Amino acid sequence: MAKREIKDYPLISFDSDGIEGFIDFDGIFARRLPLHIEIGSGKGTFLVNQASVQTEINFFGIEWANKYYKHAVDRIGRWQLTNVRITRADAAELIAANIAEDSVDCFHIYFPDPWPKSRHHKRRMVCEKNSEQMLRCLKSGGIINIATDHDEYYQWMREVFAGFIAAGRVVEIDFIKPIGAEAEEMAGTNFERKYLKEGRITNTIAVKKV
Repeated sequence: MAKREIKDYPLISFDSDGIEGFIDFDGIFARRLPLHIEIGSGKGTFLVNQASVQTEINFFGIEWANKYYKHAVDRIGRWQLTNVRITRADAAELIAANIAEDSVDCFHIYFPDPWPKSRHHKRRMVCEKNSEQMLRCLKSGGIINIATDHDEYYQWMREVFAGFIAAGRVVEIDFIKPIGAEAEEMAGTNFERKYLKEGRITNTIAVKKV
């Protein structure tokens, strides 16, 4: 059987290389609606499931791995979803340099790379520096919704957000289960389905900006 061709969809794929200043999300979506950003979109499972139901929300995905990014663009394009855009970029760098303050309604982070070795911890997406940037970008009442299978990283995340909670900048809330998650799942991503077969447990944390 011939392998299906992976297609590019220019209206879906957003080229952020060399972009200066803040991204004009109202412009790229041609409408002003709540903005949700997924960090580490993989092959686009969450974006497709969520955006196909929540058509009143603009979804923007960020994925670094080129292989996954291309699959996600192809998948979103085949679904003909007009409320999704995705870019290939380093999420931490893009958020710090190109996302305006008070512009995002929710950040979704599902099964981020745990970078388990101590010398690599500085690369973790959920760290004090990057979380500070996400909070800058969030609107008042905006949410960061996270799921991970890595116990040590989960405890690290709780310590990171404990400081923001103590400072009165966020409050912890119940994790918001994505639409595509089945009964035994928390996030419903391809990674989680793989991990569940391996007997791993999914931990979640969610905070809301005060």
